[in-house]
Amino acid sequence: MALKISQQLKLSQQLVMTPQLQMAIKLLQLSRLELMDVIRQEMLENPALEESLDTSVSAVFPEEDPPEAEKAPEAKEVTIEERIPEDIDWSNYIEEYNTPGQIFFEGEKKEEINLEAFTPQKTSLKDHLLWQLLMTAPSPEDEKIGSLIIGNLNRDGYLDVSVEDLAAMSGAPSQAVQRVLSRMQSFDPAGVCARDLQECLLIQASQLELDNTIVPAIIREHLALLENRNYKAIAKALKVDPEEVLSAVKIIQGLEPKPGRKFSEEEVRYIIPDIYVYKMDDEFIIVLNDDGLPRLRINSFYRNALSKGEPIGEKEREYIQEKIRSATWLIRSIHQRHKTIYRVMKSILGFQREFFEKGITHLKPMVLRDVAQDIGMHESTISRVTTNKYAYTPQGLFELKFFFNSPIHRFDGEALASASVQEKIRQIIENESPKKPLSDSKIVEILKGENINIARRTVAKYREMMKILPSNMRKQL
Repeated sequence: MALKISQQLKLSQQLVMTPQLQMAIKLLQLSRLELMDVIRQEMLENPALEESLDTSVSAVFPEEDPPEAEKAPEAKEVTIEERIPEDIDWSNYIEEYNTPGQIFFEGEKKEEINLEAFTPQKTSLKDHLLWQLLMTAPSPEDEKIGSLIIGNLNRDGYLDVSVEDLAAMSGAPSQAVQRVLSRMQSFDPAGVCARDLQECLLIQASQLELDNTIVPAIIREHLALLENRNYKAIAKALKVDPEEVLSAVKIIQGLEPKPGRKFSEEEVRYIIPDIYVYKMDDEFIIVLNDDGLPRLRINSFYRNALSKGEPIGEKEREYIQEKIRSATWLIRSIHQRHKTIYRVMKSILGFQREFFEKGITHLKPMVLRDVAQDIGMHESTISRVTTNKYAYTPQGLFELKFFFNSPIHRFDGEALASASVQEKIRQIIENESPKKPLSDSKIVEILKGENINIARRTVAKYREMMKILPSNMRKQL
């Protein structure tokens, strides 16, 4: 068979990801904080992009004429008076000059210090323990052992290694390691340097001088019964009155199972909503949150350099054109992002109006396809829009993905959203008797009485998602 080269025409369609489309998709799925980082980074790298100080204009594109700047009034020439005034109090001046620090004369107003301008430095658990260790004036060997103990604590304040491992690492005998460890277990916070939960609680009970009560016995021998709230079995095993067990349990519940919790170095990140939904009379108003976002525009210097035909080189012209084109794409992509988020929120508001008026129990089942068909977009676009976006509503702060729920069918009537059923389960458990908590099967019967068809395992799954204990652990005497 002979091989030959030939030419032929072929028509085909394919999706081409233009740079503008790539940028639009990238910005669409970013959260508000991530968008601000991208804008700041682009402003650093692109000289043609700048922030507009005019709050009435969000962006100016290259094809738009910039507003004419108002002519500033001519500044008068500043003259310096070289003649020395005759009313200077030279005695006070010399006295103040010779003093080592700042002084205030009578009648002079002192400027108040703004304490809110100072940010306190948070002390870590390791620094706090090291400070206490050094306050005991340890020997070089004890300081080395103590530093190893502090270095092997986890963020909850527990010791992750054994005494033998510490002895091997420090080269000191196990008795010396145990002695230093026992001393450090008396440090603040109470229960620190313990090797497990039982030892942590026993240390705290000892510091509270509860050694002559049943509290240490319950911690040492009956933690499993305590976890299951089987107080009767504890009272029977210790041969004491159940009321005494309840008193001891209340004390144990007040102990700290994680001593290092208050020294946590995790920073609290507050959620800033992307959208605000307000109710004015009988209508809902959607407002996009643009506080803190720079209002971008094209730098007038580079724009005029191209439009007025300034004498610049070919490479410089290509560079300026590329940067202006990139800045234009960014501005338009941000505008398109705001427009898309607004349309999605408006569609959600149309589907879930009863939720915004009455609460979570009136949330309807909805999927991404419903909103996609309503506004004429693809489901993947709706998924990007609802990721890491939050809306402040009359019912609280919610992520946009919260409004999309799988349906829970009724025996008769329209289906309910899964989040609505979860809220009903939470309300049922909140109103139950502490002495006789409701089992999952009993909750199923109550929901069936409200025309909700749900299985027991589904109730158990929703209860675990809401971090609610089972009935045997919710029981209180």
